[in-house]
Amino acid sequence: MDARGLPGCFVVTTEFESAVDAQSKTLGFQPAIVWLEHPIQNRTGDELEALAREAMPDILSAIRQAG
Repeated sequence: MDARGLPGCFVVTTEFESAVDAQSKTLGFQPAIVWLEHPIQNRTGDELEALAREAMPDILSAIRQAG
């Protein structure tokens, strides 16, 4: 998306920090990232919605800064 001029960001859990760092270095690209607490998969729908609402200001900020 960035190469096409469309700003974006990754939303990733903290469990994957080292993997994101390694891949970013390999690709030579430092993406905008919003970090969430791990794990995600065992959360209820209500918990996921609350997490998304809480993260949205950071996500929008990251996208604005990337653009």
